[in-house]
Amino acid sequence: MDKRKIILASGSPRRRELLGELLGGYDAELIVDPVSDVDESYPPSTPALDVAPMLARRKLDAYMDRRHPDSSVSVVSADTVVIIDGEVLGKPADPDEARRMLHRLSGNTHLVVTGVAVARDNKIDCRRQVTEVTFAPLTDHEIDLYIDRYRPFDKAGSYGIQEWIGQIGIERINGDYYNVVGLPLRLLHTMLS
Repeated sequence: MDKRKIILASGSPRRRELLGELLGGYDAELIVDPVSDVDESYPPSTPALDVAPMLARRKLDAYMDRRHPDSSVSVVSADTVVIIDGEVLGKPADPDEARRMLHRLSGNTHLVVTGVAVARDNKIDCRRQVTEVTFAPLTDHEIDLYIDRYRPFDKAGSYGIQEWIGQIGIERINGDYYNVVGLPLRLLHTMLS
């Protein structure tokens, strides 16, 4: 019998690593095949909690339209956003925007929302995971050092929980740690099972 194939339609190294670890419990082959050039804009009226699942679904739809995989293959896409005071923070465009985002998160609690979309057996399942994260107050020096050394321009909210700023700055999380990294593994396991 052939191994089950699971395609990750994302170029995120963090998602690739996490899904690879999750698949250690499956008889499955991971294929990384990122979809690019997907419009990540959304209407301003979109509820903040709906943005990540909407974008994950859009990425999955784009992948399915362009690649037309066999229905026996599972395709996974995801998108993560940070929400503070009802505002969605995506990926920063430059160091100044990263600095502004980290100053907003400093000493505050925010939400990390990951939308996960899975296509399998001619069906699509799209869900979201929400985790609450609280940062301790960060100094200007800590923020500047992090931006200079880690270049967090590919991360929602300008930070990676698994990186130095997360190690020294996060006071507590309420919810799924892996969701904050970028792929809620328990939720995805449920969706793939």
